[in-house]
Amino acid sequence: MRGDEQRVHHADVGGRSVAWAATGSGPPLVVAGWWSSHLAVDWRDARFRRFVTRLGEHARVVRYDRPGTGLSARDGPPPASFAEEVAVLTGLVGALGLDEVAMLGASSGAGVAAGAAAELSVRRPRVTHLVLYGGYARGTDVASDAARAAMLDVVRGHWGLGSRVLADVFMPSASAAERDRFARSQRTLGTPEEAAAQLRHAYALDARAVLPALGAVPTLVLHRRGDRAIPFALGEDLAARVPNARLVALAGEDHLPWLGDATAVVDATVAHLEGRAARPTSSPGRSDRALTPRELEVLRLVAAGLTDAEIARELVLSPHTVHRHVANVRTKLGVTSRAAAAAWAARHAGL
Repeated sequence: MRGDEQRVHHADVGGRSVAWAATGSGPPLVVAGWWSSHLAVDWRDARFRRFVTRLGEHARVVRYDRPGTGLSARDGPPPASFAEEVAVLTGLVGALGLDEVAMLGASSGAGVAAGAAAELSVRRPRVTHLVLYGGYARGTDVASDAARAAMLDVVRGHWGLGSRVLADVFMPSASAAERDRFARSQRTLGTPEEAAAQLRHAYALDARAVLPALGAVPTLVLHRRGDRAIPFALGEDLAARVPNARLVALAGEDHLPWLGDATAVVDATVAHLEGRAARPTSSPGRSDRALTPRELEVLRLVAAGLTDAEIARELVLSPHTVHRHVANVRTKLGVTSRAAAAAWAARHAGL
């Protein structure tokens, strides 16, 4: 199969049918399932597919839908506890007959991958490497009680608005059209009640007890400094709880790893899998590499002479958000005015 193709299979895991797909070639890299995954829907997203395909140039990337979600059996509810999530992942690894495996866990899947790695560390198959991206040790630390309750209320009571709020939090640098597509796809994956239940489950996940057992598993923690969904401090906390873990801070504010500077996520992951040190990329740089796609979009409009208000109308953003993007652009480029930023853009007209 080509690297950009996928074939969906099903495996019996704990008496339930779990849908899984493999892409690429090389040592197996199993991606822990997260609450809203769908093998077919995700694969239709060009940026998601490109992200997985790039990983597939170095590993056989295995993804799956949790029971009760996506293309997996809908004969019961999704996993309702941390232990159940870990059992699904370890059960799938066993069903696939893998002797050695690397794991990648993102967002709520980070703690699940850590739990599976800790369990498998005492028996076969062996976990050779672990990468935790945008994760947390305890879900209740993601936001205050009031903020979590408000998010659950809007998702459960106003799913149209709730799905858009999630899009804004998960992918702030994406275009308005991309956020609209993400919000629509979220609404097709489940009812408001199902979405709220799964979000509540993500908030309830707690991996703190298993993290100290990962000392023998080479672990890399990746986190974007500006992550809107999971604060960077939680990535620092996660890394501090895993013996010998290495934390690499990445630039950007998107939570979804295939958005923003996805290449940095892939490069750091591949370097870790190959036993090389991943380099931090969060230091401000005076080049376009430090700018997010949204910031580049704003910069182009600044160079075209548009005001903040005009850019806000063009990109369907608030003037405050545009002002913040312009300020970030000036900081990253090391310039002190809009005119200087416009001049920089003129010198790099090919961007």
